[in-house]
Amino acid sequence: MPQHRPSILVLIAATLAACLADAALPAAATEVPAIAARQRAEKKSFTDGEIIEGFLKTAFGAEYHLAGRVDRIRKFDGPVRVFAESDRADRKTQLAKVVADIAHRVQHLDIAMTDTNEAANVRVKLVRDRDLYRTIATFYGQDRAREIRTSLDPQCLSGFRKNDDFEIEHSDVILTVDNGDFVFLDCAYEELLQSLGPINDTASVPWTMFNDNVSMGYFDVYDQYILNLLYDPRIKAGMTVAEVKAVLPAVLADVRAWVAKVNHLE
Repeated sequence: MPQHRPSILVLIAATLAACLADAALPAAATEVPAIAARQRAEKKSFTDGEIIEGFLKTAFGAEYHLAGRVDRIRKFDGPVRVFAESDRADRKTQLAKVVADIAHRVQHLDIAMTDTNEAANVRVKLVRDRDLYRTIATFYGQDRAREIRTSLDPQCLSGFRKNDDFEIEHSDVILTVDNGDFVFLDCAYEELLQSLGPINDTASVPWTMFNDNVSMGYFDVYDQYILNLLYDPRIKAGMTVAEVKAVLPAVLADVRAWVAKVNHLE
């Protein structure tokens, strides 16, 4: 019988209370005024130091974790397949567009939707806001749910299991469907992206959505740098900070070219 390596659960959450006013704005799925305003004001030019700082602060550490070391790179090592569990066809359609956008903007990440739970290594459960904590409790137990509510008070949540090589094996994402388009899209992008590895929220980097004081609702240029660095083949699961710093200059040069191309920044 094959030996199964132990899996370690890491939890991450986004607190979006400050964005509830934006959620009330009238919006269509493809044109959310709160998002359009942020895109018009978006900063798109960053120094190498600004990009590297954000990458190191989000790819290492963890805002909230249950066990295991958090001083190594964590990422999927293979295709990522996302399954949405919901009876809300409109939200599933929006989620599929989010996944397609991530796939388009991260060069070395193979991510796509799948129609079956069995084929998925990322499961997204879409729930009503009133059912959020009950759902968290079914995933993590009553004690953990109370701890999560007390420490994070999330509007959405994601977590992953990693093996002892720091490869992510499975992620779970919980999103609420009834807090408006802005909150849904903001949660969907942040939680899906964090479930891919960069799980450490930081208040010291003002341009990343992995900052509880920042809400985007779309895949901004700065976070595209972070995810493209993480999923470059030269950045491997289990790497230490020192090992990553040794290859970052070469990786960043290639990532800059890709991000410029895909966002028409040239």
